[in-house]
Amino acid sequence: MKNQGRFGTHFYPVDILEDNPEVVQESSVAYYSTFGIQAGTSPQYYSLPTGEKVKLEDASVCFLPMYRDEPKYKILVLVNPQDRKTVLAVYLNKSWWSIEEIMKTSDSSREGLIQVQSFGERIVLFILNYVIFGKLERNLDDDMFFLPHSAKEHAKILWRNGAAIAFYTTKMKGSLCGKSSGECYMLPVLDTAFVRREHRREGLGMKMLLDFCQTFENEDALGLSCPISTAMYQVCHKFLLAYPEEQDRLWEVEAPGDWGQRVNIWLKIQLEPRLSYRKVTRRVTSEEADSCHRERFQDDEPRPSDNGEMNKDSQNREAAQKITENKDCIMMMKEFTPQPPDKENLNQEIHDVQKIAKRKSNKTDVIENKPAKQGRPSF
Repeated sequence: MKNQGRFGTHFYPVDILEDNPEVVQESSVAYYSTFGIQAGTSPQYYSLPTGEKVKLEDASVCFLPMYRDEPKYKILVLVNPQDRKTVLAVYLNKSWWSIEEIMKTSDSSREGLIQVQSFGERIVLFILNYVIFGKLERNLDDDMFFLPHSAKEHAKILWRNGAAIAFYTTKMKGSLCGKSSGECYMLPVLDTAFVRREHRREGLGMKMLLDFCQTFENEDALGLSCPISTAMYQVCHKFLLAYPEEQDRLWEVEAPGDWGQRVNIWLKIQLEPRLSYRKVTRRVTSEEADSCHRERFQDDEPRPSDNGEMNKDSQNREAAQKITENKDCIMMMKEFTPQPPDKENLNQEIHDVQKIAKRKSNKTDVIENKPAKQGRPSF
């Protein structure tokens, strides 16, 4: 039974779940085990918001891994029997909850960008990333699927009026790039982000980018995971025009982010003006090397993956149907069409950025876009 407070306040999973994934999973496993002994009993159904009813049976439920690095932790979900990639509800606290209920909170203190800490908040992050963006709010012609975040992913969820509407995650300076790599990130890197469809065009991508910069205000350099889409460069241009003090701090980086693996974003915009004023809608697939998880922003319509090229991989599609292997791709799309930069000032701006970068690094190759030390497969 779903929980209500003394005065009719409706509590949601993020408000009431025990901060113990083992307990949550044990409850789900115990419930799932009853499906094999339901013969002869009256069937049970889950009612969708549309009024349609889905029979609760073995064919309509499955377990999904919460984290890509901790496969033992799973949650029980209800799926569409005709399309098992579509998640309809999640079993938590001995009840089925719709996706929209999972996104809600009755805690008025959850407002703005809040650091993910509790297990309930981890579930919200998982649903936002894997289910809502990965399954529900992507175009039907996309052949892209999504990896869950790690169990200790540094993340913030943006709450507004009692609902989770966006998130972004960060690779912390000094953290390992992956289990199979001994390399560590050499600077904080904004790695993944997403804004729900109905809340795009509200400046939330800019809000998260500003929060990222303010969170690490004492760092000389900050990164955005490579590759950055043209749409994201439009957002960066708008942001760096509004906050010029950040122009020498933001870099497009390959893990782990050594000076030979980064290029100054503001400088690249000046060298390639088309990045900041040409309206482009395209698909960019993320890449994974040494288990380093990469996603792009999505903050606007239309999705930047509407048009463009992407390699077709039947093995990936088959694996995705089994809910065992997924590929990640998230972008922030923001329509912004400023005028191209003044050519008379271009050389001086480039000289200034180079001078600042060289002073910080004492290296001669800081503005070169050198390839990463290890090749990255394209999916």
